[in-house]
Amino acid sequence: MSTKEKIKERVVFKETTSKFNEIIVYNDDVNTFDHVIETLIRVCDHTPEQAEQCSLIVHYNGKCTVKTGPFDKLKPQCTQLLEAGLSAEII
Repeated sequence: MSTKEKIKERVVFKETTSKFNEIIVYNDDVNTFDHVIETLIRVCDHTPEQAEQCSLIVHYNGKCTVKTGPFDKLKPQCTQLLEAGLSAEII
């Protein structure tokens, strides 16, 4: 390959940082399915179907992301989940 035929390649990596956090709800042996579902509907504005699916994921996988968004919006929701007796945290 001659010098004129050299191919120049430029690779650009762009790292994006998410401005969103997640509320994770963890499984416990205390809360009933109905309580978890009702709380997710009330606090996280889930539909009944979403809340039921999340409760099943929590039960079988041990945890589930129930809400994503900016920290300042999630903080009061996570506080309400904790006050309702659910095990939750923001990551």
